[in-house]
Amino acid sequence: MLTLASKLKRDDGLKGSRMAATASDSTRRVSVRDKLLVKDEGYYQGGKFQFETEVPDAYNMVPPKVKCLTKIWHPNITETGEICLSLLREHSIDGTGWAPTRTLKDVVWGLNSLFTDLLNFDDPLNIEAAEHHLRDKEDFRNKVDDYIKRYAR
Repeated sequence: MLTLASKLKRDDGLKGSRMAATASDSTRRVSVRDKLLVKDEGYYQGGKFQFETEVPDAYNMVPPKVKCLTKIWHPNITETGEICLSLLREHSIDGTGWAPTRTLKDVVWGLNSLFTDLLNFDDPLNIEAAEHHLRDKEDFRNKVDDYIKRYAR
C-alpha cells in the first residue's frame, strides 16, 4: 500500500505540468499499476497484490476503474480481478459510493481494507470463495495460502 500511496503523492507534484501538456487531448487516461502489500494480519498477510487503476476523463465526477491483476481467492474479488468495493460504485444505495470529494488515496485505503476490516463473507462477489469459508475455514485458509505462494509473492 505504501508504494502506491507514495507514487500518488509524487504524481500530485507533477500534475500541473502534465495537465497543461495534455489538456487538449480529450482521450487522456491515466493508468496506475502498483502492488498492495498486505503485511499485518488476517488471511492475506504477506501477499503482494497488483492492482490496475484507470482514471477516466470524467474523474472525479465518476470513480476510477480498478482491477486486481493478481489471482486471488477472496470473497470480494473474483479470480478474474473484478472488485466489490462500495466506494468504486458510481451509485450506491448505502451512501458509501463514489463522491467527487473522494481521491485516489481513498481508493488505496479501501483496497487495503478489503484485506482486513472490510473482508465481507456475507455479501460476496465471489460466492464460491465465501461459501468455501463458511463450509471449511481451515481449507479456505489453505487455499488462500496456496494462492499467495503461487501468485502473490
